[in-house]
Amino acid sequence: MDAIVDRALRPETIPERNPVPPFDLVIFGAGGDLALRKLFPALAQRNQEGVLPEESRVLAIVRKAEDVEGLPNQIATRLKEEGLAPEQIAAFLRRLTMVLLDALKPETYASLKKALGKSERVRSFYLSTPPDLFIPICENLAKADILTPTSRVILEKPLGRDLASAREINDAVGRILPESRTYRIDHYLGKETVQNLLVLRFANTLFERSWSSRDIDNVQITVAETVGLESRAGYYDKSGHMRDMVQNHLMQLLCLFAIEPPNMLEAGAVRDEKIKVLKALRPIVGPDVQRYTVRGQYGPGQIDGQRVRGYTDELGRASNTETFVAVRCEVDNWRWAGVPIYLRTGKRMAQRYSEIAVTFKPVPHSIFGGTSACDRLDANRLVIRLQPNDGLQLQLMMKVPGSGRLKIVPRQLDLRYETAFNERTPDAYERLLTDVIRGDQTLFMHRDEVEQAWAWVDPIISGWQEYAPHPQRYAAGTWGPSHAVGLIEREGRSWADPDFTE
Repeated sequence: MDAIVDRALRPETIPERNPVPPFDLVIFGAGGDLALRKLFPALAQRNQEGVLPEESRVLAIVRKAEDVEGLPNQIATRLKEEGLAPEQIAAFLRRLTMVLLDALKPETYASLKKALGKSERVRSFYLSTPPDLFIPICENLAKADILTPTSRVILEKPLGRDLASAREINDAVGRILPESRTYRIDHYLGKETVQNLLVLRFANTLFERSWSSRDIDNVQITVAETVGLESRAGYYDKSGHMRDMVQNHLMQLLCLFAIEPPNMLEAGAVRDEKIKVLKALRPIVGPDVQRYTVRGQYGPGQIDGQRVRGYTDELGRASNTETFVAVRCEVDNWRWAGVPIYLRTGKRMAQRYSEIAVTFKPVPHSIFGGTSACDRLDANRLVIRLQPNDGLQLQLMMKVPGSGRLKIVPRQLDLRYETAFNERTPDAYERLLTDVIRGDQTLFMHRDEVEQAWAWVDPIISGWQEYAPHPQRYAAGTWGPSHAVGLIEREGRSWADPDFTE
């Protein structure tokens, strides 16, 4: 009997996901930062794990003739930095086909059509380009008769810069490819800890029963970066942190945290529930931006002991573009009414980390009030950490061991993915790229999600122009402007401090 149970629990007996079918993946913007840092390493990792079918190819679109020879060398260097062995790098490069093409010139698409041939493989087109190229690329693919019944298009964020431009892109792409073959990617949805949000809630009675305004006092979603402009100055100064981070990454994290249980773990059902959350977000309009939002811009400061320049010094000119955003928002529905949700994200902050901190309501009455047990009973707090040290941390009140007086202190139960599962955590793009090829849209955004998020963000940006035209300054290496502290402390709360102790 024990032998039968043992065999049943072996990992090899657990059904695998649908295999990846043979494919041709075409990457526009193949020489860009995203492709070199994320896309090629993710594909190479999947390749060395044996996930990609032997006959599948990766076609890299380049604009300059010298890149036909130069880009493979850049990719090889990057893969070496990722720790891949020489034979693994060589195996991946054998899948690579370089295609010289100008995305804005329809006549140059003949080279791509020839390279693809008449293969019946799944064709996926990754548009790792600025959003103003999405429409011409899709139109030129259609004009060149390159799209097949199995073709998919992957659109990188940001999708437009406001609701009007997002609708324009969605409408134009929708005239060429149906919604079922359009994949709007947000790499945060591919992170293991983000995916685990659904499992945490809906596979554990302990949390699902307490996941509401009845037991939760407040929620904080923080995405902090230590980097500055790097190579993105031209794009970033036109965008700002609200468009670059809040409208997509933080909105998606909020949705997955707050959704109602979908009928099943299926793309349409999950998306429907996320859209309901976005529609229930209380609008922040006009002068309300002064009370419920904070926008900041970093000045000179120190990070990791190194002196860094301020935003305008890096940019080389004056600018009112925000590099920090904090928002107090509420979801006006039956489950979440009255629970403040604080969003905070910025560049050049004290530490790099992303997490969701859920603070539960305190016990209704302390039986330890008449003793010297502790100064106070801290509320339980669940921290869902996305990076670094992906995992979960649950703060509980515990008795200090000893036979003397009763003493109670807060302590953490700490689960980290790398130690709990003793295996490498795959990068988000590894999961998302193969999901596209499989045809699984669960972790991608529907056009209605994108447009509803813009519908909530646009009035805030408009309100800033009139009521907060100049961002608050904060020193690089800090946690943002002092007004962000006031945003939460005026309600008797405080930001959850990160704890990266080993």
